[in-house]
Amino acid sequence: MFVLGIDPGVSRCGYAIVEPRAGRPRPVAIGIITTPPDAELPLRLAELQHEVRGLFDDFAPAVVAIERVFFQHNVRTAMSVGQASGLVMAEAASRGCVVAQYSPNEVKQAVTGDGAADKTAVATMVQTLLGLPRPPRPADAADAAALALCHIAHAPLAAAAEAAR
Repeated sequence: MFVLGIDPGVSRCGYAIVEPRAGRPRPVAIGIITTPPDAELPLRLAELQHEVRGLFDDFAPAVVAIERVFFQHNVRTAMSVGQASGLVMAEAASRGCVVAQYSPNEVKQAVTGDGAADKTAVATMVQTLLGLPRPPRPADAADAAALALCHIAHAPLAAAAEAAR
């Protein structure tokens, strides 16, 4: 079973495929999807959709952990994050994947133990938790891996709560 972590964006969309395992989760693929900044938005979204579909085709994740669209001061950034997020969630739902959304603070808390951690601390803990030789770069890739790790940390708790009902 794979967890696909997504840090949504139209310019740069971070992704991480992580396999939950006893002991240490295994990183399978970590990177970013970029779209040409000079292209029209519909074409950029189509390119992002094509690349995201490729991730689903190649890895068949069971779960997609995605950053919850949170208030941002820059309206244009918030709009593009929302568009990319919706595109990924729709693709996941059409393939029968579970979609889990986490706020930035939830991710930071799960990965570093500090909901106010900075990007360097998150990337360093992702490196440690996944046994990587260096922190993932750019930050969008590290954030996507942190989202996958957040879900892996939360999944047993959610399953226990569901079983207790």
